[in-house]
Amino acid sequence: MIFENLGIAKQSEESHTGQDNESTSMTLAEKAYESLRHDIIRGAFQAEQPLRLADLKTRYDMGFSPLREALNRLQAERLVVAEALRGFKVAGLSVAELQDATRTRIMIESQALQMAIARGDDAWGAKIVGALYALKAQAARSGADKDVWELEARHHAFHRALLEACGSDWLLEFFERLYAATERYRIPILIESDVPTGRDIQAEHTALAEAAIGRNADLAVDLLRDHYTRTADTILGLMDAPKPKRRK
Repeated sequence: MIFENLGIAKQSEESHTGQDNESTSMTLAEKAYESLRHDIIRGAFQAEQPLRLADLKTRYDMGFSPLREALNRLQAERLVVAEALRGFKVAGLSVAELQDATRTRIMIESQALQMAIARGDDAWGAKIVGALYALKAQAARSGADKDVWELEARHHAFHRALLEACGSDWLLEFFERLYAATERYRIPILIESDVPTGRDIQAEHTALAEAAIGRNADLAVDLLRDHYTRTADTILGLMDAPKPKRRK
């Protein structure tokens, strides 16, 4: 019995060790995915730049396995492209791709927004108000208090809050993918804050929030469409212009 119990204890210990290793592996894979995704969206890698595993291993201090898993996930999101016998590279940027992503984003989010307005409760409305307040507060900061990445995080949280009551995990997943696809184009404009847009973007956000909370679905969808179309038009107007130097 003693030996049997020892055997059981040993087996249990090995089982826990295996689970711990699996948990660690999953954590590393998730970390690799989040790090790579963030760097691609913020432009740390150039469009169509090769993503060699040896270079990524050095950059992120991770093994090949979690990096491969991350690259496969990013390929499914169309942020990276797999090339036969050559590994992965960052997906390209183009006018056609931006236009396609913007049109699809408007289509998906319009449906999700209508459903959210029909289903949303007071908690949903309060979350929109809170996200809008946080976004406007960060947008108003300047100088040393201005954090582009915190602004971007709050911008994402606001647009996500508008849709969260839609009741469809698929629509929310498509929102996340299309948000990332279009942010690759928008982020450089956000970084270069002196790029003229001729818009009061926070006023656009406020109008959109008020229409959604006021249950005016038609107006909210129109405002959403106009908001994204104007952003795409601004980006398209700058894509062929000389690229300004980024501030260090």
